[in-house]
Parts: sequence; C-alpha cells; structure tokens
Amino acid sequence: MFTRRRFFSGAAALIGSSALFKRIAKGAEVVAVQSPAPASSDGAYPAVDTPNGSSLLGKRVGGVKEFHLVAEPVRREFAPGMLVNCWGYNGQTPGPTLEAVEGDRVRILVTNHLPEPTSVHWHGFILPNGMDGVGGLTQKHIPPGETYAYEFTLKQHGVQMYHPHSDEMVQMALGMQGFFVIHPKDGYKPAVDRHFCIFLQEWFVEPGTSTPNPNIMTDFNLFTFNSRVWPGTDPLVVKLNQRVRISLANLSMDSHPIHFHGHHGWLVGNDGGPIPQNAWVPQTTINVPPGTTQTLEFVADNPGDWAFHCHKNHHAMNVMNHEIANLIGVDQEGVSEKVRSLVPGYMAMGSVGMHEMSEMNMSGPKNTLPMMTGTGQFGPISMGGMFTVLKIRDGITSFEDPGWYKHPEGTVASKV
Repeated sequence: MFTRRRFFSGAAALIGSSALFKRIAKGAEVVAVQSPAPASSDGAYPAVDTPNGSSLLGKRVGGVKEFHLVAEPVRREFAPGMLVNCWGYNGQTPGPTLEAVEGDRVRILVTNHLPEPTSVHWHGFILPNGMDGVGGLTQKHIPPGETYAYEFTLKQHGVQMYHPHSDEMVQMALGMQGFFVIHPKDGYKPAVDRHFCIFLQEWFVEPGTSTPNPNIMTDFNLFTFNSRVWPGTDPLVVKLNQRVRISLANLSMDSHPIHFHGHHGWLVGNDGGPIPQNAWVPQTTINVPPGTTQTLEFVADNPGDWAFHCHKNHHAMNVMNHEIANLIGVDQEGVSEKVRSLVPGYMAMGSVGMHEMSEMNMSGPKNTLPMMTGTGQFGPISMGGMFTVLKIRDGITSFEDPGWYKHPEGTVASKV
C-alpha cells in the first residue's frame, strides 16, 4: 500500500492546462468573477486576485449585499494530469472569494448539495451569536437540499475566512473553505495596487486514485496553493514598483512558513484584524499557523522571476515516501539491469539526491503527479507542491503571464 511519501518515481503525462472551471449554480442571482476598481493614490480598493480561483461580489437587494454559496462536490484539477474529487462551493475549491466593505450589511444564502448536513462559520467575524455557523450549537445543521440565510452587518475590516463547522474533519479536509475580504470603509493607506489571496491546504491522495482520505492526520502527500500544486499554480504577476498585499489562509493540520525571494515586506494583519503600522514586523518568511490568515505587504521594486513557496522542505514537492532505504552515496552500478530482469522498467535512483526525478520521464500510477516537475528557462525547477513564481516586470500592460524574465547581460550566475 502507498502511504504518505511512498517514493514515486513515475512522471504522469502532462497535458495542456485547462481553463479554470467557473460555474455559478442555477438560480443563484449573483454577479461573479469580478473585482473592485484598481487602487488609486487616494486609497481606493485594490483588485483582489485569487490565483486559480475567482471572486464573488454579490448583488444589492434592498440595501443588503447578497451572496449565494452552493456547498457541493467538486472535481478539481490539482495540476495538468491530476483530477481530485473534492468538496467546495460554487463548483470550486477553495470557494469564491467574497468581497464587501466595512459597514455593509450582507446576506449569504447557503444551499447544501452535499450528501450530508453542513453549516458555514464566518471565521473571525464580530457578529450575532446565532449567525456564527456552528451546527448544533448556534444553529441547526443545514440538511441536504435546503438553503439557509446568514445576515449581519460587517463591523470590521480585514481578511477573514469561511468554512464549515459541521463534520469539519471531512468537509474541510476535502476542500470546503474560502476567503472573505472586508475592505476598510476609508480605503487602504498607504494605497495598495495588487492584492492576492492564497489558501494553503494539505491532502492525502493514494497514488493511482482521485479521492482524498480525510482520516489522515499527519501523513500528507500533496500540498497546495488554492488547491493547485506546481506546475499548475498561476504566477503572481506584478508591475514594477507596485505595492502588493498577499493574504495567506490555513485550515490544514500544519503550519506553513511561506517564503518569498528578492524582497522584504511587513506583516500588516491577520484574522484578528489589521496590525497598527508602528507594530509592523519586517519579514521574508510568513509563518501561517492552522486556523489563521496572515497578510504581507511589500513594494515590488526588484524585477525578475522570484520563487514563492513553503519553506518546509517536503511541502514544495509532490508524492514521495520516507519508508524506503536511504541510498544517498550508495553505489548502485549494475542494479537496474539486474532488477529489470524481474521488474521491467525499474530504475535505480536516489544515490546522488533527488534532482534526477525532475529529469526522468517514467510511467507511474494513473492520475498521480511526479514528485518534482516543471521547467524554467534554464531547465528543471525540481519543485512541486506549494510553489509558484512571483513575476515582477517593468512596462507590462496586463497581468497575463509575461513569460520568463529577460536578464540584463552579465547578471546571471554562470560557469567560471
């Protein structure tokens, strides 16, 4: 049986990236996949970008901003070549990012299309007790097929979350979670140009299968940004000298120290609210404990392709195992030929590290990703899991992927 980190040496066939599967349930009267106006010098709201995801702005109904969430099974592509059976909202995991402004009165209609009861907790919100969303404690569970309404006034601003408090071991483990961004009523000061929201999650999907095992407590084999793994994660594209906010959320079993290269920033808020500017902490690595959001700000003043990843070594790779023998430094000359006489296709590996994994093209279980994959302009990147690229460019006119960075002559490390 494959358990967490069973050493997987086969590379799944990679196919062309599919477009993000965006769907709004029939009958839900919402405005979807839009963003507020970009920031201006007077502190207007920045456009929120949920990479590999979407925003749900809602609809004004009699002075109330109304959203519709549909809790349902979701088929999610973690990366080209791997589809996973998850649960989520509105056809995606994480669910759409909800956006509103401090002082808004909001109504969220939640329809349950799951095979079991659910609820929605508004994590970190100051609201009436009966709207807190803890099934059995503050409300009845929402039965399959029924719709419940949550309604309250937003008394704060910051980056919050929503998630079930009903069989949460299964429901959160299968991907039921989302951001709720509450913009300050007076705008952001200093003004922010770009705001990314990234949900951190970990999963155990037995190689060759497609359904995560929610009973796993520590032995995870896939680590995701917004339910995608490298090389399926969207890059974070920013114009040179823009001020950037990155909000990170974590409902997994582990903390995740997220590190970004080429810059330093400041920890400016968490799920408890904004941090006063005189208490901002300079950071290049933001640790995100379970059950929290953490928000970083920085000025993107250093152009290039910069790594953005979890700094727990095994969280920036895909399926592998700790149970095999340690072969580092072991002479395996002739081993492959002997074993292939019994096991066709066998390759001895691991004597000089695992980088060779990213260069080999071997067959493996269906619907399972290689441990390390993805290439850059200089060859294999030898990463997976919680990894993406922060692409900072001068002169770009859109936030589409600009391709690889063109380095000025003489600025790339090279052989002497």
